[in-house]
Order: sequence, then structure tokens, then C-alpha cells
Amino acid sequence: MVKVFPLIFVLLWSSAFITTKPIIDNSDPFSALAFRFLIVAIGFFLFSIYSKQKIIINKKNFTESFFSGVLFHGLYLGGVFFSISKGMPTGIAALIVTLQPILTNALSGPILDEKVSIKQWIGVFLGFIGAALVLGFDVGSSIPILGLVATIVALIAITTSTIWQKKLSNNLPLPVSNMYQAMGGFTFHLLIIIFFAKPYIDFTQTFIIAMSHQIFLVSFGAFTILMFLIKKNSASKTVSIFFLIPPTSAFMAWLFLNENLTSLDLIGFFVATIGVYIATRD
Repeated sequence: MVKVFPLIFVLLWSSAFITTKPIIDNSDPFSALAFRFLIVAIGFFLFSIYSKQKIIINKKNFTESFFSGVLFHGLYLGGVFFSISKGMPTGIAALIVTLQPILTNALSGPILDEKVSIKQWIGVFLGFIGAALVLGFDVGSSIPILGLVATIVALIAITTSTIWQKKLSNNLPLPVSNMYQAMGGFTFHLLIIIFFAKPYIDFTQTFIIAMSHQIFLVSFGAFTILMFLIKKNSASKTVSIFFLIPPTSAFMAWLFLNENLTSLDLIGFFVATIGVYIATRD
């Protein structure tokens, strides 16, 4: 079962891109994310109580999990949602964030003492090329400076969060750790709303369906699998599967939204798959 976790993660995480725009169209990004992670935190709290997990933890574990949530759920997702809401082309935003496995590989050696082999580097660069072929470069698109800065912040945040998670690797049960991480994300977005943003959510049927998808399948499902994979595997190998997300998202958009799927998309999917296989095999 564990062997199929990376595949399940890619499918669930990729599906999030289909439901992001309906959420942004019906809310401001920070209100949507605050609402999402409030529900997620409550959900993991109830599950932890039901499964009789110890939810009162020491200050060190609380700080580690909470800060990880600020990085991943706050700065990373907030940066991506905000950049797109400001007119950042989705393809460019996704391409910048897709640099994450390259940064993680570069930093895993000096910070985590992980040995990143030449084979892994070859796989990583093939994965990036495959993702770039699918996403395209939107050369003619205008890039808002604020959106670009937010996307770079998101890239730094997800890279830092991944390395942070692996370096800590505390022994908290995943539901408890995820609860405090969701609290970190909620707190971050709540503070943004209080001091900088105008809260707005229109609870249309489209918003409710899209948000339910991101809460249950992405936050409860995909994120839990990601945390499990980071704990069990090397950070450099785990993040390589992110290269499969752009081509998988493109395929899902073709399947469910009737968007075009070009021959270049298929080539990109093939190249990215080979890259991930090379980077992750022992």
C-alpha cells in the first residue's frame, strides 16, 4: 500500500489546481485559506480525539509544527493564491514553484547531510524540463511585480518547509502534527485579513464544492501523505514527485474541463515521468 502513496499524492495534489480558480473567483485568497485551514484544524482535532491521540504536546513540538504550517499553508499557498489573484499567469507561477525540487536537492546536502547523487540530479533536471514543456513559458504575458514577488516567496516557503519537516522529524502522530500545522496556516491568514486584506467569501455552490474538494481530498488526504513520505524517505527523493504534478494537472484539465491536451503536453509528461523514475529509484 505504501508504494502507491506517491501516485495517490500526485493525483490528489494535481486535482487541487482544477478547483483553485473557482475558489479565487468567489472569495479573496486569504479569507478562503483561513476558512479552509480552520475547518482542517477542527477536523484533525476531532480525529485526534476520536483516535485517542495525545494532543497536549510540549512547547518545542508545538513551535516546530506551528511554524511549519505558517511556511507551508501560510506563505506557500497564500503566495500562490495571492499571485494568481493579482494577475500572475498560472503557467509562470507554477513553473517558478516547480523549481522547488532543484532547490531542495541543492540544500539537502549541506543542511540534512543527504547525499544527492549524479543520477538524482539528472532525474531532477529531466523532471523540470518535462514540467516546463507542459506549463510553457507564457513569453507574451505581462508579469505583475507583486505577483512575481509573491510566487518567489511561495517557492522559498515550500522549500524551507520541506527541509524543516525532514530535519525535525519529530515523533508526533500525523493527525496531531497536521492539526497544529493547520492552526499555523489559519493564524497566518487570519492576521493577514485583520491587518491587510478585506475579507470576502461568496458561499456559492461552486465555491462550496471546490472548497470541500480542497479540504477533504487535498488537505486531509494529499498533505497527510506528503508528510508521511517526507518522514519515511529522503527530502530530495520525495520532492522529485512534484515534477509529475503539472503534466497530471494538464491531463485532468483535459479530462474534466475539456481543455486542450497537446502533443507537447504528452512529451512533457513522458520526460517528467522518466526524470522522477531516475531521481527516486534506489
